[in-house]
Amino acid sequence: MTEPTPDPVLHGLADRGDAGDTPADSAAETASGPASRSGARGRGTGRAGRREPAARLPVARVVVDNPLPHLDRPFDYLVPDTMDAAAVPGCRVRVRFAGKLLDGFLLERVERSDHRGRLAWIERVISSEPVLTPEIAGLARAVADHYAGTLADVLRLAIPPRHARVEAAPGEPPPPGPAPEGGRGDAWSGYPTGPSFLKALADGGAPRAVWGALPGLRGGVPEWAVALAQAVAATLSGGRGAVVVVPDGKDVALVDTALTAELGEGRHVALTADLGPAERYRRWLRLLRGQVRAVVGTRAAMFAPVRDLGLAAVWDDGDDLHAERLAPYPHAREVLALRAYRANAGLLIGGHARTAEAARLIATGWARPLTASRETIRRRMPRVRPTGDDYEMARDEAARLARLPSLAWRALKRGLEHGPVLVQVPRRGYLPVLACQNCRARARCAQSPPGMAEPRCGGPLALRSGYATPECRWCGRVTPDWRCPNCGSPRLRGVVVGARRTAEELGRAFPSVRVRTSGRDGVLPRVGPEHALIVATPGAEPVPEGGYAAGVLLDGWALLGRPDLRAWEEALRRWMNAAALLRPGAELVVLADSTVPAVQALLRWDPATHADRELSERIELAFPPAVRLATLTGPPAAVREMLAEITLPRQAQVLGPAPLDSPRPPSDPEQERERAIVRVPRNAGAALAAALKGACGVRSARKAAEVVRVCLDPAEGI
Repeated sequence: MTEPTPDPVLHGLADRGDAGDTPADSAAETASGPASRSGARGRGTGRAGRREPAARLPVARVVVDNPLPHLDRPFDYLVPDTMDAAAVPGCRVRVRFAGKLLDGFLLERVERSDHRGRLAWIERVISSEPVLTPEIAGLARAVADHYAGTLADVLRLAIPPRHARVEAAPGEPPPPGPAPEGGRGDAWSGYPTGPSFLKALADGGAPRAVWGALPGLRGGVPEWAVALAQAVAATLSGGRGAVVVVPDGKDVALVDTALTAELGEGRHVALTADLGPAERYRRWLRLLRGQVRAVVGTRAAMFAPVRDLGLAAVWDDGDDLHAERLAPYPHAREVLALRAYRANAGLLIGGHARTAEAARLIATGWARPLTASRETIRRRMPRVRPTGDDYEMARDEAARLARLPSLAWRALKRGLEHGPVLVQVPRRGYLPVLACQNCRARARCAQSPPGMAEPRCGGPLALRSGYATPECRWCGRVTPDWRCPNCGSPRLRGVVVGARRTAEELGRAFPSVRVRTSGRDGVLPRVGPEHALIVATPGAEPVPEGGYAAGVLLDGWALLGRPDLRAWEEALRRWMNAAALLRPGAELVVLADSTVPAVQALLRWDPATHADRELSERIELAFPPAVRLATLTGPPAAVREMLAEITLPRQAQVLGPAPLDSPRPPSDPEQERERAIVRVPRNAGAALAAALKGACGVRSARKAAEVVRVCLDPAEGI
């Protein structure tokens, strides 16, 4: 595959320069820096005599582990001659900064410093292992600039904590035998441009594709995982490495199985948060030392130190798990796109559905679509039937109000004759939302009656089971004496039905069939071919052996009616991920109005058209990804003060500030919060990030007491 020359400014993928390009600043240049401690004594010094700087390259540029925005730059330190051999670029060091000993990373060593005053000494080399490679250092600097964050915050996400015992252990030998060949590539035969994409990876090219994966399973593994493994094998056959990022541990296990089958044992590593610090660091070191050149993991793997990167792949980029919860809140898709651009590597953005962000990359020519033909899609997709069509309404007048209309019951009954059946429920729990039976007012943890000293929080009430007492979802307080503050009625009704209540209802309807649940409380990785009802929340659907015989997507209104910019896009993504586990031609019933564009896209298995429509509407309304957008959230006075001080780009538009819609308990110190939205054209995105970072630096320099959370390109909540 070929691709046009990228426009870095247009796509927000410009190379920001690596950390070594940042002008060196001595710690003496700030009032909080260690200037007055130049030549300070370290461990084992003083009595033995005066320290001498290293004879060659005596100045080290160090990024200190300090999150303050106004100190986001390297600082110069002197390298003692006793640490000359250990102080290598990329190693962990300890330096004195503002009177404290802080950890940091040595970026590079130079002959002289631009600072005219005295320099402080490096106190200690924690480890001579060069854990910060030049590629990751440059990527971290670019990500920090893109998201108006600090380099220290990004490095905290990129490099795991040190485990001394693991680091001191002898490294594992590389796997024996030659590198794997290009592999069969048969999982890509259903795509017209699939073989050429693999060939470009094997030949050292840098193809960029947005991949619409076909539904189906192969050997008990989803076919998309097998296709990813074959793309990694093609990359490794060309002598380069690969990074694959998936949303959660369940997907990591699927791709890990496929990679083992394709590459053999010991040629890749899997990184997840539940490995434990020692094992995770051991696997990370194998990548750093070049013992393996392929990795699959969750979002933290986007910074994995793979040598000679040839492929960066992200699966299901619309999943909100790809958005980092810690500052500066980077998204795995954007980081991998930036990394692939900087490393001249291939990029693969895959999923059954397609996001508006991926559609924009295609529309601008930065990436190419990689999809199957319509004939292949029709042959592989399930048979989708909505409950809101005219024929079903005429046949079953009560179907419009029923939670499980007759069409869904018939699909469940027919499917159970041939194998397991999937029921997707968008809400977990039993009855997560309650209301008054009489006046329909939402039930909340009421204020304390007179005489009670301890206040109640006003949070929503829920039921955990059919025999439980209503309790608050915020504070956990049980409220057996609840009465509606509007009408005085003590009776409650469920507003939203969760997965456990649905499983209970289906168990009564099908008494001879086993009902299993999969969700937050316990995710089933796989199910066998036995006839059973599988009730799962979105993302927790277990992989069936041979595929589900039928499926029902309940409560479509709960997904389509969310007050979110991406509500329809997210609903389609969740539906298609579940539908991809069904057998070809199996019956899939979706409880939603057939006239909704997301439902129409599911009926035709056409996420590309839906994504293009979403993108065109957002361009017209100036919503992401047509623009770059930032949110400023915090106490009202702090948000307004920051808006008054910041120098925004000329094209910037400020919306708000306005109070947050979600209620907060009185015990929360951030109860009174406002949010302002700033949006600019994409070509002004870098200027917006620089302006926001400058404003955060001013606030941190004067030690502002109230914190304003700055988030660029937020993944949700718009």
